[in-house]
Amino acid sequence: MKEYDIGYPHSNTPRVIKPDSRSIGNKLIAWRLDEGYYDGKRENGYGGFQYDGRWATIVPDIIKEYELNSQSSVLDIGCKKAFFIHDLKKALPEIRVKGVENHPYPIEQAMESVKEDIVLCPYEKLPFENNSFDFVMAFASIYMLNFGGVLNALREIQRVGKGKSYVTLGAYRTKAEKELFLEWTLLGTTVLHEDEWLEVFKETGYTGDYFFSSAKSLHLVRG
Repeated sequence: MKEYDIGYPHSNTPRVIKPDSRSIGNKLIAWRLDEGYYDGKRENGYGGFQYDGRWATIVPDIIKEYELNSQSSVLDIGCKKAFFIHDLKKALPEIRVKGVENHPYPIEQAMESVKEDIVLCPYEKLPFENNSFDFVMAFASIYMLNFGGVLNALREIQRVGKGKSYVTLGAYRTKAEKELFLEWTLLGTTVLHEDEWLEVFKETGYTGDYFFSSAKSLHLVRG
């Protein structure tokens, strides 16, 4: 287990968070998890979630770090429109990939190359056998769950994987960081102190890698 930055390309430009920049109305739209969140206005979510090849730039590093090859099996929890598993499949055409989503819109809009490999299901109850996957990833997905849901999702990741996994989690180190992150996030529900996440890992038996998404890592600044 280690804290590890997978290298996902984010802009280094500071994101200025103004008071009440995201209202309860924005959150209500975002939590529908449909077109409004993915492909609607920026203040309600992604503002247009389109394939741009950014995962392809880091897939080679992921393959190397987690020792993946054509015989490997990979699960992406919260795969959205499946950009990651699409790019992974392009790099290793024979690899077995699966994605899961807990709402239908992104599956309907997913990459055609891997759409049939995506399953609609709760992240807390995965429809796979024990030790099914060589690598399991949950990128910016499970901390939208409530606390009990996060615990169960981590246990499920541990169960269906063979030991190599990677999750990102909403976190903070100071009260100011916590307040800024919560003002910014639309879906972040379980946001804990970094030390508290380490206790959660012990409780759930999670032994994979992790990265803390925080006000600092996202370059959030108060406007």
